[in-house]
Amino acid sequence: MIDNKTLLAGGLIIAILTGVVAVFLASSDPDGLESTALIIQGGKTLTGPTPPDAEIVENMDGKFAYSAPMPDYSLGEGSGSMGGILAIVGGTLFAFLVAIGLIYALKVSGKKNPPKANQ
Repeated sequence: MIDNKTLLAGGLIIAILTGVVAVFLASSDPDGLESTALIIQGGKTLTGPTPPDAEIVENMDGKFAYSAPMPDYSLGEGSGSMGGILAIVGGTLFAFLVAIGLIYALKVSGKKNPPKANQ
């Protein structure tokens, strides 16, 4: 039987390897929400590739806006594939630590309030 620490370490390694490989397999042509926004704005057609100068233009008058800490899963255009790898590894580790923290918090709260036996 495999112990919990080995299972967690193996899962983390598989997640990081999958993310690193995905950096090199990802399409440079935007899809999903980005592609839909470009099609609606007329910057892209359904059957053609995205023009190199196509950008999503947003009218943000009086609306909430934010910028992603790692846009397009990278650390900036100058960092290339290595920036993408570092962003994926950092994001995976961050998600892993958040999940472990939540599990630990639930475990600790369960010990403080043990279930009462029905008598």
